[in-house]
Amino acid sequence: MSVYKPKNTPYYHFDFQVAGVRYYGSTETANRREAEAREKVEKDKAKAAAKAAKHANGAGPLTLGIATARYWTEIGQHHANSETTWTDINRLVDYFGAAKLMSAIGDDDIAKLVQWRRAQTAWGKAETKDGEPMRLVSAATVNRSTTLVIKKIFTRAKRTWRYDFPLEPNWRDHWLKEPVERVRELKQTESSSLYLATRSDYQPIFDFVRATGLRLQECILKWSEVDWQTGWITKPGKNDRPVRTAITSEVREILLPLRGHHPEFVFTYQAARPRAADASYKGDGEGRNKGDRYPITYSGLKTQWKRIRDKAGVEDFRFHDFRHDLATKLLRETGNLKTVQKALSHRDIKTTTRYAHVLDEEVAGALESLSKRRRAQRKNK
Repeated sequence: MSVYKPKNTPYYHFDFQVAGVRYYGSTETANRREAEAREKVEKDKAKAAAKAAKHANGAGPLTLGIATARYWTEIGQHHANSETTWTDINRLVDYFGAAKLMSAIGDDDIAKLVQWRRAQTAWGKAETKDGEPMRLVSAATVNRSTTLVIKKIFTRAKRTWRYDFPLEPNWRDHWLKEPVERVRELKQTESSSLYLATRSDYQPIFDFVRATGLRLQECILKWSEVDWQTGWITKPGKNDRPVRTAITSEVREILLPLRGHHPEFVFTYQAARPRAADASYKGDGEGRNKGDRYPITYSGLKTQWKRIRDKAGVEDFRFHDFRHDLATKLLRETGNLKTVQKALSHRDIKTTTRYAHVLDEEVAGALESLSKRRRAQRKNK
C-alpha cells in the first residue's frame, strides 16, 4: 500500500507488510513526495529487521540489529503503541549501528546515548508553531523512549534468549531524575477573574477548554471533526493519535450558537480593526475587515490567553493547567482514575496517577467522618 492520508490528520501515513509483519505509522509530513521517501526508509529498515530476525536463532554473537529485530517480531509489534516502539528501537540502531555487539554495550555507551538523546528537541522540530526555539526533550521522555527501551531488550535477551552480558550497564545510574509535575487547580476567585477578562468572542473557546481539558492545539476545532449523531468530537492529538471528546450537554450548549459563523472552523473571533493584507506578517498574512469573523489560530489563541491572564492578574497558571483543573475536579467527582485517564486520552494510567492526591483527600475525609462517629458512639454509651 502506498502512503495515504487518514481522516482528521494533515500527515501521510505508511502501512505495509514485510515477512508477515505489519509496519504502520505517521510519516510526520504533509508532503506526499517526502512521505513516500520516508515510507521507503521504513521499508528498508523492516527488510533489514526481517533478515536479521531470520538468522537470530543461529549461532554467533548477538548484535543490536539482530536483537532489535527479534524484539520487534516477538514483542514490539504487538504493543498498543507499536508505532512508537518501532521509532524507539530504530533510534537505537541509528545511534549505535546494527553491527554493535550487545555484549560490548556498557555504562559509558549508555551515558553517551543518554547525553545524545537529551540534546534533541521535542518532536524532532527546530521551532514551535510561533517560530520560537523548540524545547529539548524532557528527562521523562529520555527515560521512557531510550533508556527503558534498550534495558527491555537486554532483559529479553537474558531471560528468554539466554545470553549473558558481563558488561551490562547499571541502569539506575542512567535513569534521569524527573521533576514532580505540579497539579494546578483553578480557584473560584481566579475563575471569575479570568471570565471577566475574556473578550466575548473568545469566551466560547475558553468555555470549551474548561469543559473538555483539551490541549491548546486540540482546541483549534473544525466542524468536520464534530459528529452530532454519535455525540463525539474526534481530532488528531499528541503524536498524531486521535483524541475523542464527548459532546456533553455543556459542550453542546457552547457549540450550537457558533454554527454559521464559519464554514470550516468552529471557533472564530471578530476583527476589532481592519488590516491590510501583508505577506510579511507573522500570521496568515491575509487582510481583515472590522467586525468580520475569522478562525482562531494556534498562535492567536496563545497570544490572547497571555493577555487574558495578565489582565485577570492570575499568576502561575498556564494554558495547560486548564487540563489539570478539569482532571482534578473530575477525579474528585467520580473517584475513578480510569475515567479521568479516558477523559484526558492518557495512553498510560501512570500519567493519570499524578492526580491521586485528590483520592488521598477523600480518604482523609472518610477517616475523619469515621472518627467522629466513633466519638459520638462512645458518648452515647
